[in-house]
Order: sequence, then structure tokens, then C-alpha cells
Amino acid sequence: MTRMICQNLSRFLAFSAGLFLALGLSACKSSAPEKADLQPQAGVSTPDTNRAPDILVLHEGDTVRVTFPGAPNLNTVQQIRRDGRVALPLIGEFKASGLTPPDMEQELLKLYGPQLQTKEVNVAVESSAFPIYVTGAVLRPGKILADRPLNALQAIMEAGGFDYSRANLKSIRVIRQENGQARHFTLNLKKVVVGEESDNFALKPSDILYVPEKFAWF
Repeated sequence: MTRMICQNLSRFLAFSAGLFLALGLSACKSSAPEKADLQPQAGVSTPDTNRAPDILVLHEGDTVRVTFPGAPNLNTVQQIRRDGRVALPLIGEFKASGLTPPDMEQELLKLYGPQLQTKEVNVAVESSAFPIYVTGAVLRPGKILADRPLNALQAIMEAGGFDYSRANLKSIRVIRQENGQARHFTLNLKKVVVGEESDNFALKPSDILYVPEKFAWF
């Protein structure tokens, strides 16, 4: 009898130990932190670091520094004039507008080549300005040279501001040449002037900004 009791007690203790061990392992497993999902989320794009930078094309108003490593006496800093040209030592007038800095380097190397021992010319842009044309009912219509990004209202202020006795602020027009075609935009600057809206229309080089006159009844 005593032997049977001892056997039953041993079985009970073994079962209890197994139960506590299983519960302990389960608790440890549930408290362990889950592994983070390192896969990229759908719809989220990463910046393309391999994109080629935009090619800078020189235009009137730009200031360029031209250096000759083998002939520093020829070094010069010039602003591109309204006719697109600069005056350079020895060769005189040179048309720079429409060229990129590398293009200008190659052209100058051809012109200066026979006179250079070191066949190298470097062209760097010191400062850049682009033309905007403002016409219509403004106080000083004409061309302005912008050395910073401008929106439509800022360009009009550079042209002296609106002629409020004539200007139609609701139908400002912008004409832009893109890929050989003219694009037309109509802007309502009336609420912008009184501070109710923001002018987020950024102008581009050679944009034409036209401020029409109000319609008059006779």
C-alpha cells in the first residue's frame, strides 16, 4: 500500500513539474519582443541619388569667371550683356548666352589654343540673373532681371506695382515658352494683394507677365 502511494505521489510531482515548465516557457515566449519588419512600405519612394543634375545654360545677366591655369594674366570676370556677349582679352567679343559652362570652355579653348601652353580653360558662374518681362497696367513696364526666385506679384512690384486706376487684378496673364510652344496661364491676384491668399506661382526665365486693363463701359 505504501509502495502504491509513493508511486502515485511521484507521478503527481512529475506532472506538476512538467506543467510549471510548460507555463514558464510560454510566458517567456510571449514577453520576448517581436522582430521589426524591415521591408520597405508600399507607396513610399526613396530619393533617386543617381539623377543627373540640371544643365545650366548661360543667359544675359549671368556673371561668369573665366580662368586660364597656364596664363593667369588672361583671367577675367564678366557679366553677360543684353546682347548675350562678353568682352574677353585678346579675342574681344564672344557670344556666351545659350552655352553651358563646359560648352563655353570648349569654344574658348579653340580660340585661345594656339596661344596657350597649358591647354585648359575654366568657366564658373559667379552669379545668375534671369529676365522677366512685365507689361500692361503697371507703373514701369519692361524687362526686369531677377537674381532670385520670383512669384508673379513680386515681379509686378519690381516693375513699379499696379496702376490701380487701370489694372484688372483678376486676370493677370503669364505667357511661357516651353519646348517650342507657348503656354498661357491666368492668375487672380486680387485676393493676394489684400493678404487673403498666397501667390504660389513661380516665374521662370523669359516669362512674359501681362496686366490687362479693366473693362470700361462707355
